[in-house]
Amino acid sequence: MPTHPDMTTDPTDDTHDTAPPPEEPTPLAGSAVFDAMQHQLAVFARRAEQTRLGGLGQARNSMDRAAYLLLNRLDQEGPMGVKALAAGMGIDSSTVTRQVAPLVESGLVKRTSHPEDGRAVVLQLSPRGQARLEEVRSSRRELMQVVTDDWTDEERETFCALLTRFNTALLGISPGAPDQPPAS
Repeated sequence: MPTHPDMTTDPTDDTHDTAPPPEEPTPLAGSAVFDAMQHQLAVFARRAEQTRLGGLGQARNSMDRAAYLLLNRLDQEGPMGVKALAAGMGIDSSTVTRQVAPLVESGLVKRTSHPEDGRAVVLQLSPRGQARLEEVRSSRRELMQVVTDDWTDEERETFCALLTRFNTALLGISPGAPDQPPAS
């Protein structure tokens, strides 16, 4: 199998984490491209976990992934109930309830009555949560700028579009059903 950046790196070997920038990859054919994709995804997951992609500066690694995603969803879509939040994120309601609890406790999210059904509770980003989210977002934006400093705008846009497409395709795979093709 042809080698290509990080293809010779053992994903469990932490001694290669500071490798020099990769050379242009050799085009891959057939199953080699899928082998390379899964390997690069594993390398990415390891590096993302090690660095937590937590941004730069004072806000670096100051918010875990779950909190960031929950706050970001509430910011983008407005107040909503636990079930709607869970459905929008593709996770279980009990998981959202567990992840939201410390955000409510710390004052980043507040529980309020549903405007149309006073018996229902909705979650809403608090002003403190909004400020904290923007601080973390800014730090992470700066990290993305640094990491892609030598990329063109077109490369950044293409990478973002492909990563979005990849993440969307992953939503079509049900956990526990490894032979299931992605939903069309």
